[in-house]
Amino acid sequence: MTVFILDSSAVLRYIDDEAGAEAIEKIFISCVQGQCEMRISALQWGEIAGRLRKRLGPDAAIRVLGSLMPNELEVVPATGDRAVRASALRLERKIHYVDGFALDLAMDSPEHILVTADHDFKAVADLARIEFLPIK
Repeated sequence: MTVFILDSSAVLRYIDDEAGAEAIEKIFISCVQGQCEMRISALQWGEIAGRLRKRLGPDAAIRVLGSLMPNELEVVPATGDRAVRASALRLERKIHYVDGFALDLAMDSPEHILVTADHDFKAVADLARIEFLPIK
C-alpha cells in the first residue's frame, strides 16, 4: 500500500489553500477511504504547530491542528536511530535537519512517497520517491 509522507510545507500549502492544496486534499480523501496511508514526522508536525501558533494564536492553532488530525494520519516519533540518520543526511546531503526526518521516513520503503513543496529536496531525489507540489 502506498504511504504518503507529508512534509510540513505540503501541509501548510493545504492549510493556506495555495498551489498544490488540491493534491493534498486528494491524499487525505484517499487515506480516509482506506486506499493509502499517510504519515508525518513529529518534528514536521511540531514545525506546523509552531507556525500556526505564531500566525493564529494558541487556541486557533489547536483547532486547525485538530481538523487536520484524522485518525488516518500517523505522527511518527523521533527515535534516537532516526535522529542519527537525519543528522547524517544533513551533513552528507546538505539538507535541513528537520527535513532529514521526513526524508528518512520516505526512505523506509519503496512504497513511501514524500510529498513536499520544498524544492530543496530535489538535491536528494535520488534517495527516495518524492512528489513535488507546484511552485507558487
